[in-house]
Amino acid sequence: MADSDPGERTYDNMLKILSDLNKDLEKILEEMEKISVQATWMAYDMVVIRTNPTLVESMRRLEDAFLNCKEEMEKNWQEMLSETKGTQ
Repeated sequence: MADSDPGERTYDNMLKILSDLNKDLEKILEEMEKISVQATWMAYDMVVIRTNPTLVESMRRLEDAFLNCKEEMEKNWQEMLSETKGTQ
């Protein structure tokens, strides 16, 4: 039997190329959506911060509390880890 028609292989290749292009475009659009959402939230946050200056101070206190808590948890984790190694 003879091989497939070269025109048929070209058509199959073209379909694969178009399918791959479609997938790539979908991925790019999805990334653009994510970036748009992030930009929108950033703009919203800037407006809120500018209209409510006390919010900035509250956010700083919250961040400090979070960092202190994180530091304490890390310290406790290290102590527990060293106790566990010591009992083995």
